[in-house]
Amino acid sequence: MISLLTKWVLLMNKFWTVLSHTYISRFKTKSFLITTLLTIGIIFLIGNLPQIIDSFTNDEKKIAVIDEKEQYFTILSEGIEQDANDIELTEYTKSEKVAKKAVEAGEYDGLVVVESDKSGYPTGKYYEDSAYESQVFDMITEQLQQIKTQMIVAEADISEKELAKIQEPVAFTAESIDQDAKTDEELNQARGILYVMLFVLYFAIIFYGNMIATEVATEKSSRVMEILVSSVSPVVHMFGKISGIALLGLTQIVAFAIAGIIVLVQKQSELTDGVFEFFGVQDVSFSLVIYAIVFFLLGYLLFATLAATLGSLVTRIEDVQLLMTPIIMLVVAAFMIAMFGLGNPATTFITVCSFIPFFAPMIMFLRVGMLDVPMYEVLISLGILIGTIALIGVIGARVYKGGVLMYGSSSSFKNLKKAFQLTKKE
Repeated sequence: MISLLTKWVLLMNKFWTVLSHTYISRFKTKSFLITTLLTIGIIFLIGNLPQIIDSFTNDEKKIAVIDEKEQYFTILSEGIEQDANDIELTEYTKSEKVAKKAVEAGEYDGLVVVESDKSGYPTGKYYEDSAYESQVFDMITEQLQQIKTQMIVAEADISEKELAKIQEPVAFTAESIDQDAKTDEELNQARGILYVMLFVLYFAIIFYGNMIATEVATEKSSRVMEILVSSVSPVVHMFGKISGIALLGLTQIVAFAIAGIIVLVQKQSELTDGVFEFFGVQDVSFSLVIYAIVFFLLGYLLFATLAATLGSLVTRIEDVQLLMTPIIMLVVAAFMIAMFGLGNPATTFITVCSFIPFFAPMIMFLRVGMLDVPMYEVLISLGILIGTIALIGVIGARVYKGGVLMYGSSSSFKNLKKAFQLTKKE
């Protein structure tokens, strides 16, 4: 019993040594520090992007208006003044030809010519010297439409009360017969964390999985691996690498999350009706956060084990991308299916994909967030996923054990057979 405990302690000590060495060596690299700081800077830049854009486009637009019937300018000006503070309408009394030259000379940013059609309703044209300004055009169009509506209402002798009833929306709502079905509000709350989870898992698997494979290939190309496997078993070395890169990735993600939270707290009043409402992250349930963490960790372990296994089969860094292609294709496929599932989460195709281990981290999490999934389905999916990770871990450990001792120019999947043969010889 004591001997077994001693072996376990020594094993964990070696595992921690590999983990800490991987983490510290990668953490100190300039590429990691620059990438982390640059991404944090981008997060703050995106958070302040509206203010930055406004600082370049904050100039007041001066629009000349030719009112040929002299009955629309006052109403038009009052309406624009209520909707926009950066647009100033100026009544222009000279000819349209002279007004166009004034726009070309830069005296005005645009020209609006308003007249009446055969029925006596407002119509007009908008001119601009350079690019088509949709904001001004849309606002003028909306104001002219309101003027036309008011004229028609006045001709038809319709009262304000009757007009309000006409414009009042029909009371038409949707209710689910299933009492446990999620409401639109609950779906909106889940949608935000679903987007975040899908993108984070997608980039984490590709970036950190590639980092694991590259790390192993780098050590093999420098012959450091021969020294390492003489003191640490290949299995311990493999899972130490995976855990070290995982901890490194977690550090980077936490740094990004802190930067994002700071931006959201600073801009909370501005984003409440915009980004927060669109992504529905005002009130995310605690259970959904737990599911996000569980599926993220399992998804990372699954693809990281594959990456470490494939990384042990190559001896040159440039060969890593070749053997990483199948992993990237699987991740891309899972991501595309998840994007489709956001709009159609209840389809049979999405249900089936949620039990396929390589798709389950994204697809089953999507179903849990968007639908009322029975607990037994979640447990079955998790069981299949964990079982697949264990199976790949066992196979991967054998491949890794033989793969780290292989050298040569070959980088094809034929090396799998050679790796197994080397393992059996030991």
